[in-house]
Amino acid sequence: MVENKIVVGISQGDLNGIGLEIILKTLSETSLSDICIPVLFSSQKTVSYFRKMLNMDEFNFNPLKDFNQIHTKKPNVYICYEEEVTIEMGKPTALSGKYAKLSLEAATQALLEKKIDVLVTAPINKHNMNEAGFNYPGHTEYLGEKLGGKPLMLLCSGDLRVAVVTGHVPLKQVSEKITFETVSSKLNQLHTSLVKDFGIRKPKIAVLGLNPHAGENGTIGDEEKKVIIPAIDKAKETMLVFGPYSADGFFGNNTHQQFDGVLAMYHDQGLIPFKTMAFGHGVNFTAGLDFVRTSPDHGTAYEIAGKQVADESSFRDAMYAAIDIYRKRELYHEISANPLTFSPIKKERG
Repeated sequence: MVENKIVVGISQGDLNGIGLEIILKTLSETSLSDICIPVLFSSQKTVSYFRKMLNMDEFNFNPLKDFNQIHTKKPNVYICYEEEVTIEMGKPTALSGKYAKLSLEAATQALLEKKIDVLVTAPINKHNMNEAGFNYPGHTEYLGEKLGGKPLMLLCSGDLRVAVVTGHVPLKQVSEKITFETVSSKLNQLHTSLVKDFGIRKPKIAVLGLNPHAGENGTIGDEEKKVIIPAIDKAKETMLVFGPYSADGFFGNNTHQQFDGVLAMYHDQGLIPFKTMAFGHGVNFTAGLDFVRTSPDHGTAYEIAGKQVADESSFRDAMYAAIDIYRKRELYHEISANPLTFSPIKKERG
């Protein structure tokens, strides 16, 4: 950290989506400079283009090629390419995928080298990124390989935290990936994150079933009986875990409010109710990594790109969440360091 401020790295996302709009709107808030030092991985020409398009002439930034030139009082733009880029608002192109990839790779490298403390990623188009040679289903899988640890997709909004056992996996493959080992592993990851990243001493975790009505005791699928319940029973030895719950009723009757975290079995099972309740203020946090990474809970939104109507709330929340999680981790490591050695009490002989 510089001057005790957290250095927040930002990848620019897809140039033809709403990424740069929500980034610049967020960075224009002067209060941010009191708590962090933003570094956007882009180019001076690109940022100047969006500043003009958004009529944000008052937005000032510090271009840099060396982190020794970092400015602590205003946003920084790390120059990771210098050519002028053709920007076609609202249109997915291979070119926009190329520069999203360049930005993400530069930001990830800076995180590995500890030039930045946390990473906030703007939305990408996965197909465009693939065309540019990005051979991953999404940010989560890429960062899991590059940053160390095992990634866990965890959507957060206030006290609502929803994780998934399987992330970007085709629906027809979900069942075969729901195993005792994977459910147990994700439960342990979620518990660890709730303690270390959110400061909850004894988190309560709810687990959803895979099948309708959580299988109806084996009548509608047997994954609950064979896999999920045994994983829950094993986890109960060391943590507070409950379930499996039928996903529709669980969210429908607000049972989620009784828990600190929810483990869903697959992407849409967890994200549909989450986004129904929290869309626009949700944060996608990649738990389980050695570094902190967050992102907004929405995509590129090509349909409104360039219309100056994009809401930056989720991106702003993602920045604040990254800062808060980083601080929680620091505190956790501080209080966990050099614990007192346990010595059994010996009874004195009478």
